[in-house]
Formats: sequence, structure tokens, C-alpha cells
Amino acid sequence: MLSLPLPLALTARLLPVAVLASAGWALSSGPLAAAPATGSKPVEGSQKTQDAQNGASGSASPAAPAATAKAYANAPAPCAALPKTTITSLVPGAKTAGKEIPSTDSSIRRTCSWNALKGFDYRWLDVTFEVMESEAAAQKTYTKRTAEKSGGGTVPGLGDAGYSVVNLSTEDKQQTREGVVLIRSSNALVSVTYNGSDFETKKAPGTDEINKGAIKAARDAVTALEGGRKQS
Repeated sequence: MLSLPLPLALTARLLPVAVLASAGWALSSGPLAAAPATGSKPVEGSQKTQDAQNGASGSASPAAPAATAKAYANAPAPCAALPKTTITSLVPGAKTAGKEIPSTDSSIRRTCSWNALKGFDYRWLDVTFEVMESEAAAQKTYTKRTAEKSGGGTVPGLGDAGYSVVNLSTEDKQQTREGVVLIRSSNALVSVTYNGSDFETKKAPGTDEINKGAIKAARDAVTALEGGRKQS
């Protein structure tokens, strides 16, 4: 598999400690920016986008989301999506209020970021909600993003579909391990990025720690999203 260039946000996290501590909140990593880690499970149950119309009968395909299905009208406030206990456990020393990243349309896409350097241990967490025009549109985007980053594994029990992938990168002998989780719930996508580095040992946290942390944050974010589901 070809390696993709590191995203700007991930590169910025590997700048000297003083710069990270003062400017980290202004950066955000894109959804599924990570490549799969060695030993990750293969993708299971990945769905292919299907036509909304069945050419033979003219009826909607039962395996495809309805093109007009729309459970969510607006993206929820991302900085209020996670309990304080989750933030303090995943990002020790971070301000629990978080920092919302400016968006061109906050009704469609909203992101909140938390980061902190405690001693030499650095952690970064961000949560993004994206609301699309239909369930079919959300499924198409979900399928495209997961297919582009194969090598991860399914996340059962969250939304309508879930996927996680973990990546280890090294720059100037400094390791960073990053986990990304993508969840689809009806016409909305929830993406979580969680990474960490130790600037004293130059080692990264373990794969299990990062993966479980990202999934924990995703679980809380999906709960917040579905708690505000549009009533039919």
C-alpha cells in the first residue's frame, strides 16, 4: 500500500513542545487521515453504495439507505458531546471546555478539539459531526472513506456502521500513534481522531490504548448525536 503524506495537523503536533502547547488547539486533523497499523484487523462488513432505484422493478433496493431518509437536521455542539470524565481520562491536563474549530457552515459540520501536554506526555483529541442531505449520501461518504483506508476493522454496536484504524508514524525519531474512528448514524457521520506522543522517551502510546480511547470518545459522541435525533 502507498503511504500517504502526513496531514498538516499531525505534522504540527510534532513541532517543539512549546509550540504545541500554545498553538495546538488551532489545528485539526481530517477524517481518516491515518493509515492502517500493522496487525490491524481487516475490514469486515464494509458496505458498497447501491443505486437508490432498482432498475428491474422501479422500487427502492432494500439493502440501500433510502435516498431521502434524514434523521438529523443539524450538527450538535461538539464541545458538549463528551462527558468531562472522558476528556480528563483521554487528555490529562486539557481544559474540558474544548475549542471549537471554525466552520463555513456549522449546521452541517462542527469540530471540537482538546489537547494538552502533561510533563512530556502529549495527547490530542478531536470530534467532528457531519450532517448530510440523506442517509444514502452519508453511506456513500462512509464507504468511500473506509475503502480509501483499508486495513482497519469494524466497530460493532455504534450507529449503523463503524470503522477504526490506527497508525504509527515517526518524524525526527519521535513516534506518534493516531487512531481514527468513523461512525455512520442515518444521515450523519461522527469522526474521532485521538493521538499521543511521549517527548521524553520519543515513544508512542500502545495501539490498544489509542484504539480504545478513540472508540470510547466515539461512543460518547454517538450517544450525544442520537440523543438529539429529529423526532418523526
